[in-house]
Amino acid sequence: MEQDFLPINGTDHIEFWVGNAKQSAMYYMAALGFELVAYAGPETGQRDRASYVLQQNKLRFVLTSSLLPDTDIARHVYQHGDGVKVLALWVDDAAKSYHETMSRGAESALEPQTLRDDSGELVVAAIKTYGDTIHKFVERRNYRGPFMPGYIAKTSAFPVTPIGLKYVDHCVGNVELGQMNKWVKFYEDVMGFKLLITFDDKDISTKYTALMSKVVSNGNGYVKFPINEPAAGIKKSQIEEYIEFYKGAGVQHIAIATDNILETVAEMRRRGVEFLYVPETYYEDLLERVGSIEEDLEPLKKQNILVDRDEEGYLLQIFTKPIQDRPTVFFEIIQRKGAKSFGKGNFKALFEAIEREQELRGNL
Repeated sequence: MEQDFLPINGTDHIEFWVGNAKQSAMYYMAALGFELVAYAGPETGQRDRASYVLQQNKLRFVLTSSLLPDTDIARHVYQHGDGVKVLALWVDDAAKSYHETMSRGAESALEPQTLRDDSGELVVAAIKTYGDTIHKFVERRNYRGPFMPGYIAKTSAFPVTPIGLKYVDHCVGNVELGQMNKWVKFYEDVMGFKLLITFDDKDISTKYTALMSKVVSNGNGYVKFPINEPAAGIKKSQIEEYIEFYKGAGVQHIAIATDNILETVAEMRRRGVEFLYVPETYYEDLLERVGSIEEDLEPLKKQNILVDRDEEGYLLQIFTKPIQDRPTVFFEIIQRKGAKSFGKGNFKALFEAIEREQELRGNL
């Protein structure tokens, strides 16, 4: 068994750089049931930014806004709109993770730093990945505070009810035409990930558009990154639309696990979250396609949830519409009943749903 030079315990947090973190935090609390747990800003000595740390079970999102016009954060938001800047990985040794990946060809984003406060010390380091996205290595073993040094504990100002979101299942990146294999190779060579699965344009295509996708995973399988690129089609694919509006490569969607997708989705809808719509015809031969499932068909149909099966079981999934005005980042809600795959059987129905939205936006 070869030694994993980059052991990862899971996703530590995902940081979004946004136009208005205070208002975005309200959306995550009210619509998605996240609790506010920590804050950094002028009151804590941060002069150039404000950050809100939101948590639900093992999910931790950080929303950060610039307080000044001429900062990396402000430029990032100007260029990309609200988007993911940091995919942070929880490791036992951040400095070692940094040096191991740098020795294999990574580009540095942040040299190892030890941050200290009354709650102990925390080590961070970061490397660059596709677009302006970075991977931050976070070592927490000697830290007991609410998030990181520089942050204070803070709670939501109104009662927040969680909706059953558990942890990051996978996180998908969109890259430009011809770049997918380069970034797959980066994850293999630099981070020691393995290629898990490949989808080509025969797997993922509609009458109009197509894309290619490869999924890489770390050694223990806790971290999975599908990477998409456009493929030739008659019209503009969703990947091209994303890249056009995001102005480059970036995180397309974050898939979040739940143990009860019917309850989670019903509650999200009640709170005003919008989902892609798949027509009723999808359900007509669903059981012939996927075999027997524990759930009743009617509630799935009512909530418009998709089902797919692989050799190891089945999964239930649904996708939100973009969560900001640019047609870029969205969420997937997923419940796995044994399946390890990514819903290949739903790609066509899903992409046709996305194409209907693209057409409404005038971007197909």
